Amino acid sequence: MVGTGKGAENGVLIKDAKSLETLHKVQAIVFDKTGTLTKGQPSVTDVLSINGLNDNDMLSLVASAESRSEHPLGQAILNEAKKRNLRVSEPRRFEALAGHGIRARVDGKDILVGTSKLMEDNKIYTQKAIVDDKSKRLYDAGKTLMFVAIDGKTESVIGVADTLKENSCQVIKELQGLGLEAIMMTGDNERTARSIASQLGIKRVMANVLPADKAAVIKELQSEGKSVSMVGDGINDAPALTQADIGMAIGTGTDVAIEASDITLVSGDLKGVLIAMRLSKSTMKNIKQNLFWAFAYNAALIPVGA
Repeated sequence: MVGTGKGAENGVLIKDAKSLETLHKVQAIVFDKTGTLTKGQPSVTDVLSINGLNDNDMLSLVASAESRSEHPLGQAILNEAKKRNLRVSEPRRFEALAGHGIRARVDGKDILVGTSKLMEDNKIYTQKAIVDDKSKRLYDAGKTLMFVAIDGKTESVIGVADTLKENSCQVIKELQGLGLEAIMMTGDNERTARSIASQLGIKRVMANVLPADKAAVIKELQSEGKSVSMVGDGINDAPALTQADIGMAIGTGTDVAIEASDITLVSGDLKGVLIAMRLSKSTMKNIKQNLFWAFAYNAALIPVGA
């Protein structure tokens, strides 16, 4: 009761006593990247044209295609188009392709926006050498790449960057100081993921993870004999939060993630992970101390009473 009360005072909502008791046994903490370690508010940094199409005309089409998307990367393109005062129209058709991108029809054109794998799956890499050459420097800078195909031809590569949350580096360092393994899980490509992880000091990275595979990744870690906690904020994180020994949801995230978790970090500040971990260790230490003295006292005084 005291432990959960202290947690609530510090913005950490612990659902039950079992969660508080289990947390101190955790050996590895898996962090979702977007919206958890990063602010989840990426912005467009580069627009590289492949076939000479005007950047603004292309962005106008892509923003129109992404106008129904709820993904942070889609919102970044929309924000960039609004910043440039570009026309954004309603797509005739729209389909979200989980973990890959979107497909839409805008102004009579078929538009695909998403990962390089999406382009490959649709056999659209008609100018692979040019695309690879233009995207290499964005890869090296650790930016997330969004490939744009219009009517079956690759037209552009858009570079998007997300910034780290204020306390991310400090929290990771302190958790590692407590002997915990910090792991980052993301749908980003390997190079982008490694770039972000190196800034945080995280050595183990799970990249190219599709939303449907997140729970399987947690299960795989558990099969290594580890007690695993998962920290996430999105709808796609809910199965993984449920699968983990202890799921922690960012309070500023989705209701589904909060419902699926055992612990909620109300403010969204990652320092809540440290508070929860230290609170669990302190609470269990106090319980063990109390039990020891209770038994010692009784063991000593029952013979005296007899």
